[in-house]
Amino acid sequence: MVDLKKLELWFVTGSQHLYGEETLKQVAAHSQTIAAALNSSPKIAVTVVYKPVLKTPDEIYALCQEVNNAKNCIGIIAWMHTFSPAKMWIGGLKILQKPLLHLHTQFNRDIPWNDIDMDFMNLNQSAHGDREFGFIMTRMRLRRKVVVGYWEDPAVQVNINTWARAAAGWHDWQGARFVRFGDNMRQVAVTEGDKVEAEMKFGYSVNTHGVGDLVKVINEVTDADIEKLCAVYEDQYKLTDTLARGGSQRASLVEAARIELGMRYFLEQGNFKGFTDTFEDLHGMVQLPGIASQRLMADGYGFGGEGDWKTAALVRAMKVMGSGLKGGNSFMEDYTYHFDPENQMVLGAHMLEICSSIAHGQPLCSVHPLGIGGKADPVRLVFNVAGGPALNASIIDMGNRFRLLVNEVEAITPVHDLPKLPVARVLWKPYPDMQTGCAAWILAGGAHHTCYSQNLTAGHLEDFADMAQVEYVLIGKKTDLYQFKNELRWSDVYYQINS
Repeated sequence: MVDLKKLELWFVTGSQHLYGEETLKQVAAHSQTIAAALNSSPKIAVTVVYKPVLKTPDEIYALCQEVNNAKNCIGIIAWMHTFSPAKMWIGGLKILQKPLLHLHTQFNRDIPWNDIDMDFMNLNQSAHGDREFGFIMTRMRLRRKVVVGYWEDPAVQVNINTWARAAAGWHDWQGARFVRFGDNMRQVAVTEGDKVEAEMKFGYSVNTHGVGDLVKVINEVTDADIEKLCAVYEDQYKLTDTLARGGSQRASLVEAARIELGMRYFLEQGNFKGFTDTFEDLHGMVQLPGIASQRLMADGYGFGGEGDWKTAALVRAMKVMGSGLKGGNSFMEDYTYHFDPENQMVLGAHMLEICSSIAHGQPLCSVHPLGIGGKADPVRLVFNVAGGPALNASIIDMGNRFRLLVNEVEAITPVHDLPKLPVARVLWKPYPDMQTGCAAWILAGGAHHTCYSQNLTAGHLEDFADMAQVEYVLIGKKTDLYQFKNELRWSDVYYQINS
């Protein structure tokens, strides 16, 4: 979907002229070595670019200006090899608009016990140089990631990569466009929100096009293109007999292909990264987009049902963060519960639109009554989802702030066939347990729509929330409901004071 290697992190090293040219040459050589190692590491998905050592306020300011204007630069990794007086950094940090990771490391892993002298001490000062740098960012109240450890340590590189993937998702939001086909589902609260504030806060825009604008494009799709797409359906999915050539419902498949092609062309022409629709606003459309939404998501587009633009944007960001990783990310909804005391679970699904990137095995392509919307029965992909670690994430407009809520879950491989449920579905157990997890979600105001992820961790979303400077709330294995309620109250006070 997104080639993360086309995105760059700039490796920036701080020093000063105090130590002389010979020492600065060594600083530069060490920095180049570390940057090259991080860039070549299979554990880091983006490109790491070495930048010359920064020694003066003017050099720092110029570098930060360059970072802001560099199209493919998604952030910087900063390291103080020697002591770099932090007042030099104030001007540059004030204008820096992209995420910053502070790597607290040193070139040598071990102290050379028999050889250490003052020349070595003058050169290798990260232990206190990074503390000077850390102070000024804390004094300036700057959000940043701090990674501590030796730069060749795999755990350090994994930590850098987690942040880098979050930075890629944040970068993708800047200037992104999302389209709403029609309005929100009527009378629903959580799918509403302040789109102006979202554009100011997150960098993406959300605008509405009438369904008629989309229908006009759908109606211009050629029969030849429809035939080609139907052949793709036949190749990639198991079609029911009624959808096969000559089948009684073949016309539904043809119409589904027409809708997908029209939506795809509309999104491409408008340079949109995601979309919403709603079954209450289908004027001129024959059926609600089912397989179209599923396949567009699988290709990287964000999606939200019932006009839920916040979830559409989050799905897109999480797909970018997870690019190249095993597993997928999908629009999701908690649908119904299994309250067996010995095996409590949530069944997640939606009417139609669950992304095929999370499918286990070959999806079934079929058509069934929808029961709502008053349109023709839509075509959809039906599949189960494999078990394993996963999470659900939701962005909520709290009125005076946005909240990113995450619940870690354990997906469960289905043991029943569900022969009469013709939708894509996934079973999971929320952490820390069903009662605590569900109660915490409701107390935090979590939406019924989420992005379900098989390949991201809570760490990715925590880093992402820091970059967006929004509240982050985690429901995980260690969540205690009493403490959780207190944390929500403390957050309310914090954001009231800071508003």
